[in-house]
Amino acid sequence: MFGWTGKILRIDLTSGTSCRQELPRQLLEEYLGGRGLGGRLMRDYFRLDPFDPVMPLIFAVGPLCGTPAPTAARLSVVSRSPLTGTIYDCSAGGRFAWRLKAAGLDAIFITGKSAAPVAVTIAPDQVRILPAGNLWGSDIPTTVAALKEHGSVATIGPAGENGVLFANIMMGEGNSVGRGGLGAVMGAKNLKAVVVDGNRKTDIADQALFDRARQDVMRLFKASPVIFGPLGIAEFGTPVLVDLMAQRRMAPTENFRKTFFERSGNYSGPAIKEACGAKKNGCYGCPIQCKKSARDGGHLPEYETVSHFGALNDVDDLSSIIRSNQLCNNLGMDTITAAATLSAWGEIRGGFPTVQELPTLLTDMALRRGDGALLSLGSRRLTEQLGRPELSMSVKSLELPAYDPRGAYGMALAYCTSNRGGCHLRAYPISHEILRKPVPTDRFSFSGKARIITIAEDSNAAVDSLAACKFSFFGASLEEYAELLSAATGISYSPQRLKEIGRRICLTERFYNCVNGFSRRDDQLPHRFFSEPGSSGDGIEIAPLDQKRFAEELDKYYRIRGLNQDGCFDDADFLDRQP
Repeated sequence: MFGWTGKILRIDLTSGTSCRQELPRQLLEEYLGGRGLGGRLMRDYFRLDPFDPVMPLIFAVGPLCGTPAPTAARLSVVSRSPLTGTIYDCSAGGRFAWRLKAAGLDAIFITGKSAAPVAVTIAPDQVRILPAGNLWGSDIPTTVAALKEHGSVATIGPAGENGVLFANIMMGEGNSVGRGGLGAVMGAKNLKAVVVDGNRKTDIADQALFDRARQDVMRLFKASPVIFGPLGIAEFGTPVLVDLMAQRRMAPTENFRKTFFERSGNYSGPAIKEACGAKKNGCYGCPIQCKKSARDGGHLPEYETVSHFGALNDVDDLSSIIRSNQLCNNLGMDTITAAATLSAWGEIRGGFPTVQELPTLLTDMALRRGDGALLSLGSRRLTEQLGRPELSMSVKSLELPAYDPRGAYGMALAYCTSNRGGCHLRAYPISHEILRKPVPTDRFSFSGKARIITIAEDSNAAVDSLAACKFSFFGASLEEYAELLSAATGISYSPQRLKEIGRRICLTERFYNCVNGFSRRDDQLPHRFFSEPGSSGDGIEIAPLDQKRFAEELDKYYRIRGLNQDGCFDDADFLDRQP
């Protein structure tokens, strides 16, 4: 088989057994891998509680992983989120994905619960389930150092062990399976780490076509000002967006009460580079190298993290932001939810956490002690328990990232239609609404956004299933990646076919959520965005969103998707007709 390995490894931690099985070729062709394959493998399990031992934790790579396709050394981890209750996938790059494919696998499917903490090591011809009681309680760097001799490590920290609802799974190279709390699902299984190694090559069906397609992608990367321009992400990383969001007047500030932070320049991309001597870093084999590391090799924070530990919490101290990022990574917590939960808590108590308080609060979150016990539940549950539910800036319990929806109406809609909750990456309308020059005026209009978001969601579902990095598509398009896929697998794929696969994936996820009780009432932004303006200035007015127009565009989205007015399916047999 070209591209894919056609193999899945099933591990039952309750019995301590494992076996390799064949994956049906049709599933691979119609769901590709990554997010799509993982979601399809959830079909018999999506109704289960996230902490039910039978709930699977799935690691799935794509057909381009293991090839020289740019940005394709990625995987998706799929399960049901304990934070949101939605079907959940989270993508991460790095050597772990590449070595998983080199172990001869397209996916790992982990169920059950071990009686005591364990680590699983996987090689092409061997699977071992090892005692890990000595590592339980250890932070991420300690665990990685103890296990890296066996291969690439994916592990949880104290946050995952203690059931923090936004706990991460961290890769040994610093990449994170960040949002939704899948680290808590892993911790509930008493699984401290998964380690993979392998040396098998991924066979390519048409090497000449593949090489031409790869050259096309690289040419488009190099021509993209967003990727390799003087102010591109290759040079400054994602914090280059700090100044752009300030210019657009859409930087979430003080729990989204404002949309402009006067001191954000203290942690902009250029400021970080100057202060930290930022060096290029990134996922294994990626030509973009958008991640940055400090002089000492430590990982520097990305845009969402600097913005939320900065403006959202009224902090302008770069060293504090870097320290908060490091603590979250070491303890295994999502930086977006951690910072947003602290911000909601700060508004309720009448004062945002100080730079002196933050290290203790983050540690207490991971250990679920003191104030951290409540903070560990995420902003929705925290604000409900404190009697101020309106102050959770979340959709479907997932805290919003660092793009204020009052400054980009397509993003406002995308937050709400996202199957996993308040996420910018499902549709990712950043290129259309934020990055273009001159500044687009249609960012303040809902007209046409339902169709744009639908198409973008379908396209990105395919991208997540290939699995490739979304930053690739600041330069290349589905046309080039369809050619790479066709060359790798020997099966003809067009951009349109990839979008159709993406549509199937999006609707399958939506169906899972609807069966589990989600509906139109969950596709809503917090009231603040409809009742309070942002921070107007510099000739830009940031008005409250028009709730009537938002509802009309949401109706259009449902019609385009073939859903009823409640955002659900009239067709109870939808799944039965899918491959």
